[in-house]
Amino acid sequence: MKLAWWKILTILILTYVLAMGLAGEVPRQAILNETVRNLYFHVTMWFSMVLFLFMSLIHSIAYLRSGKIESDDKAVEYVNTGIMFGLIGFVTGALWGKYTWGSALPKDPKILSAAIAMLAYFAYVILRGAFEDDQKRARISSVYNIFAFVIFNVLIFVLPRMTDTLHPGQGGNPGFNIYDNDNIMKPVFYPAIIGWMLLGLWITTLRIRLRVVERKLTEN
Repeated sequence: MKLAWWKILTILILTYVLAMGLAGEVPRQAILNETVRNLYFHVTMWFSMVLFLFMSLIHSIAYLRSGKIESDDKAVEYVNTGIMFGLIGFVTGALWGKYTWGSALPKDPKILSAAIAMLAYFAYVILRGAFEDDQKRARISSVYNIFAFVIFNVLIFVLPRMTDTLHPGQGGNPGFNIYDNDNIMKPVFYPAIIGWMLLGLWITTLRIRLRVVERKLTEN
């Protein structure tokens, strides 16, 4: 029970987020209207993705320092989880853009940068499939992962700030704070970040355990 407390917390938080996110009160803003609820499901996905890709980076560095295959297992599964959250974030963003900007995929620098950043991690997955030797695959993909994370941060956080973009808080656009002057959304938004991150951690730990079991079965 002591080991499961955070899983129970995850379920409780996400139950609250889903209920309040879909039916709770939100600010009434022109153009955004009810789509502002997507803040709980789009932005939080990207926050979670960044965390998981950072965790993957840490474990890739740990592998290069120790040579322990367990660190590589964690690195690849955190990338897999990060990609999953990134794809969900991309889809929810496209839906949001359809109803607020008039296009699911407008010609926006941040959207283009995000797509390229995701492709960099798809390449990581493909790269791993090109090697049969576990240690060689782990070593090369760990090095690539470090460079991919640097490229990712440049594309997501640096380049969009250097040009005009449709996204709030960048390119001279006001941030979401102006839409939530009464702090209606923050009591749901912050728990949503925690809840989705915990869910991703839960998924990742299960996949790591599965990967370990599969390796043991193969060795036997």
